[in-house]
Amino acid sequence: MSNYAKISVPNEARVELHDQIGLTGAEVSINNLPAGAGVPFVHSHKQNEEIYVILSGKGKAVIDDETVELKAGDWIRISPEGKRQFSAADDEAISFACIQVKAGSLEGYTAADAVM
Repeated sequence: MSNYAKISVPNEARVELHDQIGLTGAEVSINNLPAGAGVPFVHSHKQNEEIYVILSGKGKAVIDDETVELKAGDWIRISPEGKRQFSAADDEAISFACIQVKAGSLEGYTAADAVM
């Protein structure tokens, strides 16, 4: 049995990685919106916060009725209760990764969680 999983992510509108690489503590999705397109729904979560990283392009997120401009290299964390919706700019596509984890569940990280 291997202690790792590796895949190549296809260039699709949305790819969820939990089943593909056997995630057990988080969900990760890769999302690609063409210029002028948006996620067709507003959503929030019951317990999971989301961390987004903008991989390329530009666009915006509307979070609790506040517009947040986004560009490649930006990171944004949204609490579970935040109502969110993402869209690409009118003139440029956007690609982003979303990491979803249970809010308040981080107990150790970096060196504190390492076994030397």
